[in-house]
Amino acid sequence: MISVNVFSEEKAWSKRLKNKDIFFNKICKAFPKKYKFLNKKVTLTLLLSNNKNIKKLNKVFRKKNKSTDILSFPSDKKIKIKKNTYLGDIIISYNYLDKPRSQDLKSFKEKVAKIYIHGFLHLLGFDHKKSNDYSKMLKEEDLLFKSVKSKIN
Repeated sequence: MISVNVFSEEKAWSKRLKNKDIFFNKICKAFPKKYKFLNKKVTLTLLLSNNKNIKKLNKVFRKKNKSTDILSFPSDKKIKIKKNTYLGDIIISYNYLDKPRSQDLKSFKEKVAKIYIHGFLHLLGFDHKKSNDYSKMLKEEDLLFKSVKSKIN
C-alpha cells in the first residue's frame, strides 16, 4: 500500500484542503490495482509549497530560474518496487493551482489530484521528454485520474 507523508510550508493550502493527509492518501487508495502495490510498503513525501520556494528548488536542481506547478525527485532512476520502497519527493506550488482564484473547491481539488498523479508517475519513472513517452504518460494520467475522480470531494 502507498503511504504519503504530507508537509506544508504554505498556509493557503489549509484554506482549500482541510485534511491534507487524508486527501492524498484517499487518492492513492483509489488507484487501479497495479498502482496500489498491495502487500508492499511504498512511501513518498509530498511538500505543499508556493511559487517562491518552488522557484528556488527549480533553480538549484533544474537550473531553471522560474516557478513551476510541480517538481518530482525520484529516489532512483530505475525504481523497483520491493517490500519496502521509498519512491521520492513531490513538491506542488499552491499559487499555480489556485488559478483562477474564482474556481470552486471541487475544481481546485481535481486540479491538485491531476498534478499529484503527474508527479507520482514521474517518481515511477514516467517522463515526457519525447512525444512517445508523453503519450504513454498522458494515458496513465488519464487512467489514474478516472479511478480517483469520484473519490474527490
